[in-house]
Amino acid sequence: MKYQKIILAGGNGYVGTVLANYYRDLAKEIIILARTPKDQDGNIKTLVWDGKTQGAWVKELPGADMLINLCGKNVNCRYTEKNKAAIIASRVLPTTVLGEVIAGLTNPPALWINVTSATIYRHAEDRPQDEETGEIGTGFSIDVCRKWEETFFNTDTPKTRKIALRMSIVMGAADGAFPRLLNLVKLGLGGMQGNGQQYVSWVHEQDTARCTEWLFDHPEMDGVINCTAPTPIKNKVFMSYIRQACRMPFGLPAPKWLLKIGAIVIGTETELILKSRWVLPKRLTDAGFVFAFPEAKAAIENILKKRTN
Repeated sequence: MKYQKIILAGGNGYVGTVLANYYRDLAKEIIILARTPKDQDGNIKTLVWDGKTQGAWVKELPGADMLINLCGKNVNCRYTEKNKAAIIASRVLPTTVLGEVIAGLTNPPALWINVTSATIYRHAEDRPQDEETGEIGTGFSIDVCRKWEETFFNTDTPKTRKIALRMSIVMGAADGAFPRLLNLVKLGLGGMQGNGQQYVSWVHEQDTARCTEWLFDHPEMDGVINCTAPTPIKNKVFMSYIRQACRMPFGLPAPKWLLKIGAIVIGTETELILKSRWVLPKRLTDAGFVFAFPEAKAAIENILKKRTN
């Protein structure tokens, strides 16, 4: 076994499941910290925590190879004041309590990856955004990311290497954005959204997991790192690739005015669809990480194949 112990805080969601399955054969033990109990699955054990206070879970952190924090309420909701407060708290409070515990350990986790969001960068149609030259945007979702990362980096953990992994949309077969986009396409509604010129930054679920292992193996890597495929594409092209892969000959477009009405009806925000996220993983590619799925078309075909199988 390569690892003794991997800890996934908030690891009972989609990305947590991807990571747990990836590390199942690489780690002696995988500990998931979650709000709801779950039966042990081989070497994957779930411990209940509230994401705010210290408890029995604390004893699992000493000696862990890697802690990956995935906590955060889904932002796919209306930005009411109540939801805004919950979105911020669900990210800041777990990061705070994890930092407090790690700071007090004599043998803390070697690496702490806090999965944040590539949406921290501004709406960009003019040039790509990377860790060195990217510009931080404005608005609620960016404020969330700022507070999240400030909490993470302001915690003094001298014995633990820290990485804020700014993740783009994770594309996979079982859950996340792709099955929802696929349903739109199958209903004939898979045309461009808005004017279709906004960039989509995405990453295949396999590369998401591979990236965390690679970062563990490269102790020189710390700080802010973008986790996104190196070839973002425009929404219009992205949707056409899904239609082609599904052999769907047409897709009705969704103009901005219609998206605004639809967002109210289903309880979400149009920003999630219309913001242009043109983000590049400069630090990863410069350091030699090779994406298994750098191109959207091949990634989509692979995911569809997985769903069929």
